[in-house]
Amino acid sequence: MRNIGDVVMYGTDGLCRINDIVERNFGGSMALYYMLELVYRRGSVIYVPVGNEKLEGKMHTLISKAECLELINSIKSETQIWIDSENERKIRYREILAGEDRHELVRMIKTLHEHRRTQECCGKKMHMTDQKILKDAERIFYDEIAHNLEILPGEVHQYILNAIAES
Repeated sequence: MRNIGDVVMYGTDGLCRINDIVERNFGGSMALYYMLELVYRRGSVIYVPVGNEKLEGKMHTLISKAECLELINSIKSETQIWIDSENERKIRYREILAGEDRHELVRMIKTLHEHRRTQECCGKKMHMTDQKILKDAERIFYDEIAHNLEILPGEVHQYILNAIAES
C-alpha cells in the first residue's frame, strides 16, 4: 500500500503526489481511493481504487536522482528503436509509455526526435500518432527529471542539451 505524500508516476498522466486516501462512492458503493494530484498541473486530481491491481499497477515508483543523471548521460549512446510498421510501432511505443523501463523510454524519445528530423529534412511532417507519443513520453520523462533535479519541467530540455554537449 502506498502512503500519503508519496510521489509516483501514474501512467501517461505524469508525476503525481498522493494527497490523501479517502472513502468515496463511485459507481454505487463506498471504497477507498488514492487521491492523486498532478504535481505540475495543479488542480488535476485522479482517484485510484485501493486494491485495484490494474489501476494501482499504473502507479510507478520514481527513479533516483543518480539514475536520472545516468539516463541523461546515456542518451548519446542509446540505440534507436524504430519500427517500420505503423501499427506495430504504435502498439510497442504505447507499451513503453505504460511501462517502467526508463532506458526504453529514452530510446523511444531519441528515435522519435531523429525521425522528426529526418522527416523535416525531406519536407515532410511526422505522423500525428508519433507526435502524440513523443509528447507523452517527454512529459513523463521531463516530469521525473524535473522532480529529481529540482528544476522546472520547462527547463529539462535545455538541461539535457547542455549535458549532452558537455559529454
